[in-house]
Amino acid sequence: MGRLTVFNTVSLDGYFTDPGGDMSWAHQVKEDAEWNAFVEKNAGSGGMLLFGRVTYDLMRSYWPTPTALKAHPVVARRMNEMPKVVFSRTVEQPTWSNTIVVNDGMSDEVRRLKRESDGDMTILGSGSIVQQLTDDRLIDEYHFVVTPIVLGAGRTMFAGIRDRLELRRLRSRTFTNGNVLVSYAAGK
Repeated sequence: MGRLTVFNTVSLDGYFTDPGGDMSWAHQVKEDAEWNAFVEKNAGSGGMLLFGRVTYDLMRSYWPTPTALKAHPVVARRMNEMPKVVFSRTVEQPTWSNTIVVNDGMSDEVRRLKRESDGDMTILGSGSIVQQLTDDRLIDEYHFVVTPIVLGAGRTMFAGIRDRLELRRLRSRTFTNGNVLVSYAAGK
């Protein structure tokens, strides 16, 4: 059975976007060789990527470009080659390689993917999808990179969840640039 993981960056005060929906602050960290090696090793390292429309549009506007291929060749190659699913009521035809579109029945589709796969699936960004799949208890692990910035306001991934979610800490790792990776498993 496949496993579904969330991998997102959050501010120290728990937001994944600022009040205007911007996430560029998450990528404005100090230069850090250890962090760069971690990103290159782990970003797009296998499995399937799941997105909502907003994150999909953001990712497809960067990763297939010559700029991404020059700046981050290993990560860009992986991101472009990996299978991707975008959950959207408005996207009809995907424009990024190896992408399928699911227009409705997101939770049912995720259940099917988990049942029929032995591989990993990762949600990047996509806060509304994280919230909905958390409500349906379909996410197995949550990995957050806490960035040393305080936004004061913004959007959290868990706004509006129906029931409290208890998590079990798996591990944490601190990087020289101030980022801290915290990983949790769903359930006690």
